[in-house]
Amino acid sequence: MSSPLSKPQIIAHIQKSLNYTVFDSKWIPCSAKFVCLGNFPRGTGVMQIYEVQHGEAQLIKEVEKPKPIKCGTFGATSLQQRHIATGDFDGNLNIWNLEMPDCPVYTAKAHKEIVNSIDGVGGLGIGDGAPEIVTGSRDGTVKVWDPRQKDLPVANMEPMEGETKRDCWTVAFGHAFNDQDRCVCAGYDNGDIKLFDLRNMSVRWETNIKNGVCCVEFDRKDINMNKLVATSLEGKFHVFDMRTQHPTKGFASVSEKAHKSTIWQVRHLPQNRDIFMTAGGAGNLHLWKYEYPAQRSKKDSDGVDVGVAGTVNLLQNVTLSTQPIASVDWSPDKQGLCVCSSFDQCVRVLIVTKLNVV
Repeated sequence: MSSPLSKPQIIAHIQKSLNYTVFDSKWIPCSAKFVCLGNFPRGTGVMQIYEVQHGEAQLIKEVEKPKPIKCGTFGATSLQQRHIATGDFDGNLNIWNLEMPDCPVYTAKAHKEIVNSIDGVGGLGIGDGAPEIVTGSRDGTVKVWDPRQKDLPVANMEPMEGETKRDCWTVAFGHAFNDQDRCVCAGYDNGDIKLFDLRNMSVRWETNIKNGVCCVEFDRKDINMNKLVATSLEGKFHVFDMRTQHPTKGFASVSEKAHKSTIWQVRHLPQNRDIFMTAGGAGNLHLWKYEYPAQRSKKDSDGVDVGVAGTVNLLQNVTLSTQPIASVDWSPDKQGLCVCSSFDQCVRVLIVTKLNVV
């Protein structure tokens, strides 16, 4: 029997109360700093930068913006610049230099309505090809932006004429393992998940998980597609094995009913793609490990390859808040260090131990 202490522990290292609603928190790469994005009660946006010093989070910069900020990513920036791209309630995409965050270095009117989700690839040395940003919005569209190109998206995935516009809640890049290939996965409020192949500008795969899709994430962006996790409204998440696509059955998947409420986010550990954290509406975090099956594919009755799903094991869980935890972000540099924000207007720095032995 393994003792409880041999399992990873999730330790709340720092807890900081904020005077605004925080929607997203992100580690600044190669630093002991993180940034919080949200909105003040008076309806304006706020961006704060904190530095972890001597067991405390010190506020080192705060800027107020005209519109509430919903989401942010460092995925399309270089390690030298470390510019953050944000999406706001007015549909704007902005890129900020955090050294001088008063004026954006790039701005585009990306959507007609709120930008719900944003992701980047091609920066930070992660993923081949151009630095690109994807945004998903309540207006039903998913757009890909190249910060080197002004105003117009390089790709625009929107419903056909006459089709119902579904609220896009989440977007994620993947499959960026060479200069040509790249995919975007998008999840919608009606349970649709769509995988867009940016090389061929086509929908490569779609499915429906019968519940609003809150978050999708590939285990790695810069490899041949391996796994995709999708979380949903009623506490269920699905892990899709993306290596084998069957012409009719699509991708094999395993689902787990984990939380008693919405799973707001999933984030894979940068140092181990088989470990991921889910953040729940009841203020809890669950740490999972994916176990591969003995064989990842087999032949069906027609001799066509079909994927085989693995299993997920719960490593640890902890309740931190009475309100939903809306964002989680692992430090890319320090294994086990992460920041999470919740709707009790708190940001917390956590330390997860023993991740190298599970």
